[in-house]
Amino acid sequence: MMRILSGDSPRSPVLAVLLALILLALAFAPFLFPGSRSLETAARICIFIVLVASYDLLLGYGGIVSFAHTMFFGMGAYGVAIATARMGTGYPALALGALAGMVAAGLVALLIALLSLRVRAIFFAMITLAIASAVAVLVSQLSTFTGGEDGMNIRIPRELTPAFRLGEVMGTGINGKILNYYLVFFCCLALFLLMLRIVNSPFGRVLQAIRENAFRAEAIGYRVVLYRALATCLSAMIAALAGSLFAIWLRYVGPATTLGMEIMMDILLIVVIGGMGTMYGAVVGTAIFVLAQNYLKTLMGGVSEATSALPLIPDLLSPDRWLLWLGILFILSVYFFPTGIVGRLRGTR
Repeated sequence: MMRILSGDSPRSPVLAVLLALILLALAFAPFLFPGSRSLETAARICIFIVLVASYDLLLGYGGIVSFAHTMFFGMGAYGVAIATARMGTGYPALALGALAGMVAAGLVALLIALLSLRVRAIFFAMITLAIASAVAVLVSQLSTFTGGEDGMNIRIPRELTPAFRLGEVMGTGINGKILNYYLVFFCCLALFLLMLRIVNSPFGRVLQAIRENAFRAEAIGYRVVLYRALATCLSAMIAALAGSLFAIWLRYVGPATTLGMEIMMDILLIVVIGGMGTMYGAVVGTAIFVLAQNYLKTLMGGVSEATSALPLIPDLLSPDRWLLWLGILFILSVYFFPTGIVGRLRGTR
């Protein structure tokens, strides 16, 4: 197990149990939580774990603040969409689209890194924000290739759609949607373990040294700009692969679903909630955040109805105010867990 985790143990019994529960819940989600909404939530958790972990590779381990991560996420999604639109339905189109999106994201990230990483952190963040905004506008205007604001529907093989029936396992009908989910799950698991390997390698240790003190790292012979550029490229390519999986799962891609600043804000919130500088923070933070996004409103509706006879409480717990309570939960998590949930469980002060 330690070899699989690249020597990065949870270092906390509570965290180990929590991670095991999340893994088991995601691995058996179609059987434990039947229903399209539950499966949609589980798939989104898997994809966003990879997306958030790839951003934490950049921010938590490299100390690089970027607002262009959704741009790379969108490149992977649009790569699959454009490839299937040009080549038709088939696994070669999906694979080529994912590869093209990954390569494009890596090249753009390298260009941004080489041109911008020598400036101070805040200026680099502003440059990435400007580039991401420009790409979002460009995607909306190039309707011939990207579908514009309407987006693009993606045709995937029939074996990955609900129309494909395979039989029953444990009383649950196995169809293409479940096969699609396990494609997403195993690909995300492999990408997460790859990132664990990266951050626990000598390359990852150098990144952490640069994050702590770039001047000292350069003084002992490490080329800081080169390491940061490589981290930016790796982060962008993994984010693009997450975008490809998201497009295959959703069977649709549009500016709002992959390039919106709301997604970037969600990524930042999850990193803070889970804990920066730890891959496991992406797992815990994503699970909590996505579950709150999908079920907090429903939970509040039930509690509001149950307390309808009481004064004021039903109004405070109205489902229309779910974003208010989500914000309060975020503030409380930052106050009580300044190093994130994982950092607190590991005893980091």
